[in-house]
Amino acid sequence: MASKLPTVAIIGQANVGKSSLFNRMVRAQQAIVAREAGTTRDNVLGRVEHKYHQFWLVDTAGLKDPNDEFEASIQEQITEAADAADVILVTVDGTQYVSDHDRFVAKKALRSKKPVILLINKSDIKGSLPDDEFKRLGIKTMIRTSAEHNRGILSVLDHIVELIPAKHEETPDETLRIALIGRPNVGKSYLFNTLAGKQQALVANIAGTTRDVNRVAVRYGGRDIEILDTAGMRKPGKQEVGIEKFSVLRTLQAIEEADVCFLLMDVNELNTALDQRLAGIIDEAGKSMAIVVSKWDSVEGKDAYTRDALAPKIAHFFNFVPWAPLIFTSSVTGQNVTKLFDLALDIDARRKQTTKTRVLNDLLQKAIQRHPPAGLKNTHPKLRYIVQTDTTPPWFVIHGSNLKFVHWSYKRYLERLLRETYNYAGTPIKFSFIDEKQVKNNKERVKQGKAPVTKAYKKAKEDEKEDQRK
Repeated sequence: MASKLPTVAIIGQANVGKSSLFNRMVRAQQAIVAREAGTTRDNVLGRVEHKYHQFWLVDTAGLKDPNDEFEASIQEQITEAADAADVILVTVDGTQYVSDHDRFVAKKALRSKKPVILLINKSDIKGSLPDDEFKRLGIKTMIRTSAEHNRGILSVLDHIVELIPAKHEETPDETLRIALIGRPNVGKSYLFNTLAGKQQALVANIAGTTRDVNRVAVRYGGRDIEILDTAGMRKPGKQEVGIEKFSVLRTLQAIEEADVCFLLMDVNELNTALDQRLAGIIDEAGKSMAIVVSKWDSVEGKDAYTRDALAPKIAHFFNFVPWAPLIFTSSVTGQNVTKLFDLALDIDARRKQTTKTRVLNDLLQKAIQRHPPAGLKNTHPKLRYIVQTDTTPPWFVIHGSNLKFVHWSYKRYLERLLRETYNYAGTPIKFSFIDEKQVKNNKERVKQGKAPVTKAYKKAKEDEKEDQRK
């Protein structure tokens, strides 16, 4: 099976500090790997690593269209967390007496039978209430936190990793997993059924481990393909008209399982903020992606001119993922539906390609000569060499000194050069910047048995031996 990280969800009332706690826990992990160029979107999930454990941290209230006044209710957050999360963090305001809403949240979380941790936030503020006030919620593990002053965050992470398995590298199978991602009513279910029906060698429906993620296995081009559809999550009659709402955690789980994500957009309602947010999540997860414009049959008087006019507009709104190909489809007429399989196989092949270290370093040196990285007055970044340490997604590690001063625009510059050299259309590229001092410190930690031997460290040792031979 595809690798799957545990999911930890932060839930609670508005204004208790969920997003601030989320940001603290995610940012705490950014010591070595430099953050990539950010877009204007708010983060709603982050991959956290702590004590050799990895997990997805999700702020369940953070994913909503800012133009949509509807906020996910407490009950919907709880239902999502109970169904899909591995650990639930119930958050309350330490300066406020326990309310009926807090009791409701705690009761629902405990009924889920999932591990629950109570975070008493804003505990540093004068007038914060004693623990006894919060014991009535019935959650045994209570941790006092202050997102503002970064207190209690490590304790929270310590408790989480005691409840989830340590990370391990799984042997990937040959099945290509494609997830259909998008807002409600953009045609995901229709496309799901059309893709399944196109194939005569339909194997069987696979029982979904997660409720409301539909799966079907097909065979195309000599490959086993599994299609994941997240469209089944809306309960009929439960949604208000015009409300753009979908399950954060189930969508995240489908993205996490997938190799390639098709981000569907209705041709009659393109480029919403939620579409952009979804594209950002897929990029953050390191998954390959294609933007699929659905319901093309519904456009009156469509022709090549219409398509050529729409494409630049879509590209403008998704300029933070310029590598994602764009395709127009119709499940009703079958236009370009089969091409989606070919596109997915093509993207998957590019995603797995490896590079030669010598070619990479020639490219890096030419890039530096053409455009040296800027720095501060007396401190300039020095980029010494680059290696590829992983595929799916392609991951490149640059070694040097003063690398914390490398500007995000320079990372974009390096990525553009890499994409010009190797065709990585449809897949994100990830960079890590490792400072010589950090490598030296890691060597000491490895010797003392305090740190694992990473791929980057192994590569550095191999290169060191190679240099000594020369």
